[in-house]
Amino acid sequence: MSQGAGGSGSLLLLAGLLSALGPSPTSSIHVYTQREVYGTVGSHVTLSCSFWSSEWISEDISITWHFQAEGSRDSTSIFHYAKGQPYIDDVGSFKERMEWVGNPHRKDGSIVIHNLDYTDNGTFTCDVKNPPDIVGKSSQVTLYVFEKVPTRYGVVLGSIIGGALLLVAVVVALVYLIRYCWLRRQAALQRRLSAMEKGKLQRSAKDASKRSRQAPVLYAMLDHSRGTKPVSEKKAKGAPGDSRKDKK
Repeated sequence: MSQGAGGSGSLLLLAGLLSALGPSPTSSIHVYTQREVYGTVGSHVTLSCSFWSSEWISEDISITWHFQAEGSRDSTSIFHYAKGQPYIDDVGSFKERMEWVGNPHRKDGSIVIHNLDYTDNGTFTCDVKNPPDIVGKSSQVTLYVFEKVPTRYGVVLGSIIGGALLLVAVVVALVYLIRYCWLRRQAALQRRLSAMEKGKLQRSAKDASKRSRQAPVLYAMLDHSRGTKPVSEKKAKGAPGDSRKDKK
């Protein structure tokens, strides 16, 4: 009894550890579709669906497409692939307009819808099971049917961003051009001011040289005038003596 209890306890512990670890990485499958697809009335569109599985493609692989119309809460099955054969549901508006173009061995589960109509607007869901890879999440693509295919939002957004970047580039170029012209004008003004200052210095130097040349002449004239004044005075003072001599 104790050994049986111990064995059952070990099995429970092992089961608990396995459940705590969660599902094995090999028991998961990943499905990929586009987010949005656009089409025009009367044309056809391909709803691409690819998947990745860690296991070899099984003979029991199944691919299912569901459709949920725009504004509706109900989802209906429109296509099913199983046992190597595609099955298009007879119920619904897609029964005569759907084409299977996928290849499970290439991990492709795509379909084509012909003769599009406004009633085809809605969400399409692709679900893939590849036993033992049965755990995974399906993928959805939204179909928009227009009278004419509108310009994609990405193109519009890219045009807006491109225009904004072009405007910024033009503004930056203008700023640099204005700054370049201002710096050039300031440089020309600085050269003009330096030339004027240089001219003033040259004129002041010439004036200083002229004053230095005139100073000796003035000094000489002053010295000459001082030297000639006593002689004339002496002559003036000696004039009476001479007259006395003449009288004798």
